[in-house]
Amino acid sequence: MSTFGTDLEIAIRAAFDGMREVGPAKLLSRVNVWLEELDLEASEAQVIAAIVDRDGNAPARKAAHMCLAKWDAQTEAPWAEDTEPQTTYRRVRIFDKLGLSTSSREILDGLFPSVAQRDIVIANPGPWDPWYTAERKTEHDFYWNAYRGVLERSGWKPEAIANLDESTSDIVGRLSDPAGETSYQSKGLVVGYVQSGKTANFTGITAKAIDAGYRLIIVLTGTIELLRGQTQRRLDRELVGEENILGGRDRNNADAVRGVDYIGDGDSDWLDGKFLKHGIDINSQQDIPAIKRLTTASGDYKALKAGLDTLDYRRAGELKEPQKPLYDPVNLFSADVRLAVVKKNKSVLEKLLRDLHDVHASLKEIPVLIIDDEADQASVNTTNPKKAKTAEEKQRTAINKLISQILSEMPRAQYIGYTATPFANVFVSPDDSEDIFPRDFIVALEPSSEYMGGQQFHDLEPLPDDEPINASNSNAAAFMRSLYADSDEAERDEIRSALDAFVLSGAIKLWRAENNPEFSFRHHTMLAHESVKQSEHKDLAELIRDVWKTSQFNRTEGLNRLSQLYTEDFLKVYQSRKDWGAGMPQKFEALKKHIGAAIDLIMSDSDPVVIVNGSKESDYKAMDFATGRYWRVMVGGAKLSRGFTVEGLTVTYYRRRAAAADTLMQMGRWFGYRPGYRDLVRLYIARDVIDSKGKSYDLYDAFTAIIQDEEAFRAQLRKFSKLDENGRPEVRPIDVPPLVFQQLPWLKPTGANKMYNAVLDFEGDGGELRDFPRQIDRGNGSANAKHFAAVRSWLDRLGELTEFEYVDGREGEPRVKTFNSRVAIVSAEEMYRALEEFRWTSGYSFAPTLRFMEQAMHQGKLVDWAVLVPELDGIRMREIDGVSVQLLSRSRRRDRGGFSGSSFRQRAAIERIAGKLSAPGGLEAEKLDTFTRGAMLLTFASDPVSNVKAERDPEKLVDPIDVRDVATLFSLAVPYRSAPRGRIGFRVLDNSRRDSAIVDAI
Repeated sequence: MSTFGTDLEIAIRAAFDGMREVGPAKLLSRVNVWLEELDLEASEAQVIAAIVDRDGNAPARKAAHMCLAKWDAQTEAPWAEDTEPQTTYRRVRIFDKLGLSTSSREILDGLFPSVAQRDIVIANPGPWDPWYTAERKTEHDFYWNAYRGVLERSGWKPEAIANLDESTSDIVGRLSDPAGETSYQSKGLVVGYVQSGKTANFTGITAKAIDAGYRLIIVLTGTIELLRGQTQRRLDRELVGEENILGGRDRNNADAVRGVDYIGDGDSDWLDGKFLKHGIDINSQQDIPAIKRLTTASGDYKALKAGLDTLDYRRAGELKEPQKPLYDPVNLFSADVRLAVVKKNKSVLEKLLRDLHDVHASLKEIPVLIIDDEADQASVNTTNPKKAKTAEEKQRTAINKLISQILSEMPRAQYIGYTATPFANVFVSPDDSEDIFPRDFIVALEPSSEYMGGQQFHDLEPLPDDEPINASNSNAAAFMRSLYADSDEAERDEIRSALDAFVLSGAIKLWRAENNPEFSFRHHTMLAHESVKQSEHKDLAELIRDVWKTSQFNRTEGLNRLSQLYTEDFLKVYQSRKDWGAGMPQKFEALKKHIGAAIDLIMSDSDPVVIVNGSKESDYKAMDFATGRYWRVMVGGAKLSRGFTVEGLTVTYYRRRAAAADTLMQMGRWFGYRPGYRDLVRLYIARDVIDSKGKSYDLYDAFTAIIQDEEAFRAQLRKFSKLDENGRPEVRPIDVPPLVFQQLPWLKPTGANKMYNAVLDFEGDGGELRDFPRQIDRGNGSANAKHFAAVRSWLDRLGELTEFEYVDGREGEPRVKTFNSRVAIVSAEEMYRALEEFRWTSGYSFAPTLRFMEQAMHQGKLVDWAVLVPELDGIRMREIDGVSVQLLSRSRRRDRGGFSGSSFRQRAAIERIAGKLSAPGGLEAEKLDTFTRGAMLLTFASDPVSNVKAERDPEKLVDPIDVRDVATLFSLAVPYRSAPRGRIGFRVLDNSRRDSAIVDAI
């Protein structure tokens, strides 16, 4: 029965659906056009009420939300004029076009706030003409619309879908037009985070590429079949769809579908109808291409032999006008798509190349898209250019050579590499035209706010010395648990603690599922990663099984442990992160029945542990996430890293050291999306791993360093991603050699065989405070004495005590607070001479900063420095070399040298003095800004011979304190106007550009 409310909802949804791609227009007029046929008319207030007074899945509300999110995110839209995406100005423009009143705007803004999630893009300006227009997108959009529907039904927020839509359109638009008369090859790199949604991005790319006309899609996965099969299944489930998998066969005809993957495998998603259904017979549609899979979930590419027609467009009779090439639009959009998901394996790629050589269609006429997942693994040429002197020595690594061969023989092939650890790819020589250097674009994806990455597990900003550390202010306190075991019994205790967390978190998941239908938690896993050696995997699995048997989870002893863990850990963390909104019982008793259920699920195969490696003990079937619920402890090494998604991962027990930062980061399977259980994730990580030489390594500290290094890399990409005043890119991909920092001397950014081509020459970042804590080891204290002497004269010139401001937002509502400091003004030349005296830990160079200062001084952009020496409440003055200063307590880092960074409290004042107008440093800081003045934060720390924390207490030192026991610590902000967008320069190690700085952006 028709009602006004129902008809109005239908009209609103139709109005928004009609505007989604073309842009906003008068909303009320469009709604009433739909209602006019029913002799109805709505007011603006009724339209807005119909949108807001419904739940999030109501069609009208959902359509409005999706459109606003899409329009907010669009980077190029004629209707938007010159408004930037995801800004207040963009929203005003949208509402103007919709013709909404002020009150309606306020209501929609409150309900659907604009979410800023901008990917970083660095790209060449050409050589192509823009071809991926709005008209082209809507002319063929079958597979993208199907995939978008999958995301909507999976619970993706409209903002996330809109950002993915914009990001994938931007990337596809940088490829060559597959239907163009002429073609070129585009090579790009997409940089994500570990477990952050790269597969969703390249699935969206694949969908749009198919719609646009690409007819051969080659997805290169890692080197492990486990990952290849997982990637194939996800593409089949979310994009290919049931109709393409069946290939026209009747699903209910057992004889017809015999041998089709998923059907005989007991795949629960297939049996439950969760694979995408397009709802039409694709094989009978002229304007919708079918997808012919050249690989399956259980089988990599095999030589086609008699079945070569599967790959051959001409032999299969798919060209309407055979005298014209495949890429001609008359042929292209009626030809079917070939999809191959293959491992980076030499023999597999050789088979594919041989079959391509045998098809009747010319390789030059096939529009090909190569998506290289885990592009830093196996794909990169690791031939050392400094040693390659003969033709034989110049041979590439096997996979790299085969990828290059496909690109050279198929001129319409496009290459997009995906990686979470980009260092190896940007180390590729830019002058190697046959390699896969991302010469056309680099895109750095921004994850959504629900992503739990490195920043959510680590405290990248130092916490104040006088503030108690707890789960509210420290990510480490919330999610990280340290492993220090130095005996067999201590190791058993630590494993038991991790297993307790695994069982308890599983019980909490079951309680949440019972009390909230939004959650189901099909999978619940724990990862144990200690070694790459298969023999050690077996030993660790046996140890975990033995600890499990003695843990008595269902008895008084075990329940008492779990109760204490709940009260002292899980409940406190939940209360500190209540905005995550998943719910938690106030009393442990409510979980008791769920503890038993969790144990039953973990023991459903009579074994809580599964080994996942290449050994005979490895049980791949037991870790099949497709066939049912999976609650297990997974022990393994490389096969559980490198892109493989460990579904439901909640607890990680991690002890493995690696020599390269990207290798270590790829093991961070605990990063990712944890809907409904972000507060339950726990990382048990070794803080004292001893190598064969007896040296100790702190793995958590290593991850902190890597994350800081990667964030610095991404920050530089972000800084140089802007267009100049002429609309041209300031920096092209070829101008971005490895802007890679390395804090830990023992932990290289990537493998040594990928680090041949560039050396950092100079760097500066205008108005941004940078810490320089990597001072040389104390030794006999002579370096400390030298450093103190370099700055000693400044202390006699300090002025009166001055009050500076900062904003503290860590307790909810931001509050303005103050600190006191004395200030000395030091000339740029004097500062330069003083900093030349400092000595640094092995593997770290301060020279690029000095080189930048030298250039800024020469250009007149750096004249002097304001040196701030804070005087903090509660810390007494100490006598050092005839002057009184405060002495802080700082420990030296064990495995990277130097000290921790500065407190956030002084950051704003330093940056405001240096000219950063947005820094809330207060009036006194503003007064010190002279356009050409830098700012230094200067502090002093106790640094006796001992590195034991208690013995480093400044109160243990007796006045007057020996300068050898005092570390001089500083942070700098160069004048903002000396490098408002940052300034970097590299010398490139190749013959044509050996001594030139190829980045010099000011």
